[in-house]
Amino acid sequence: MTSSPTLTFNDGNTIPQLGYGVWQVEDDVAEKVVRQAFEAGFRHIDTAKIYGNEAGVGRAIASSGLSPEQIFITTKLWNADQGYESTLAAFEESMDRLGLETLDLYLIHWMQPKQDKYVDTWKALIELQKRGRVKSIGVSNFTAEGLQRLIDETGVVPAIHQIELHPYFSQRELREFGAANGILTQAWSPLGQGGELLQDTTVASIAAKHQATAAQVVIAWHLAIGNVVIPKSVTESRIKENFAALEVSLDAQDVEAINGLDRTASGEGRIGPDPAVSDFA
Repeated sequence: MTSSPTLTFNDGNTIPQLGYGVWQVEDDVAEKVVRQAFEAGFRHIDTAKIYGNEAGVGRAIASSGLSPEQIFITTKLWNADQGYESTLAAFEESMDRLGLETLDLYLIHWMQPKQDKYVDTWKALIELQKRGRVKSIGVSNFTAEGLQRLIDETGVVPAIHQIELHPYFSQRELREFGAANGILTQAWSPLGQGGELLQDTTVASIAAKHQATAAQVVIAWHLAIGNVVIPKSVTESRIKENFAALEVSLDAQDVEAINGLDRTASGEGRIGPDPAVSDFA
């Protein structure tokens, strides 16, 4: 069976570059589709407390027949749990739901600048890593300034930064900041939203060239530019299709054509909240 390539964190650990995300998947459905993802070849699963499906993911892990060494699990601390002691408590609750003793990757879900607890929260993640409960630690939905503050005030560089990232919103500056500081970039909503990207004529022409689907071409683009990518689907055929994107090899011309779809300069492209101002519990 084909397996995902891996990328190496700044702490020496590795992460499968292609993973499976379970945002907006109900708990009982998550159990079924994560099993299907394992059967398709995925070994990297991305969940979060706020998704409400850590327990379902945990049941899928327990029934998979796979050892902890064969899989890579990420979950995330929710905004209402930020703060040093509350982070430690929330982590244990997530681990109970997942049924795990050690977590591969723990992320701060949002920076929450108005709340201004993310440095103390980061210190708690550092402590969890020191205790051996988490192998690697990172963040999600930060700004470059927020990342720099974590580094300056703790001396510990996040292993990865998970952000909204797709061809219409390619986040070049944040990716470059991450690369300059040894931080991997991970893409959520990697296929955009609403189907517009998958119907784009540029993507469609490249898909025809490679006898691939539009989704496979976009996933292959993420892989080609060095992103960790976590496409989500609850349809078994599409789960298999997404994993098969590993077999699609884009050339430099393809990558540049997709790079040209970026809408950041026009002020368009972003789908989700802006981490610089987001403030929600």
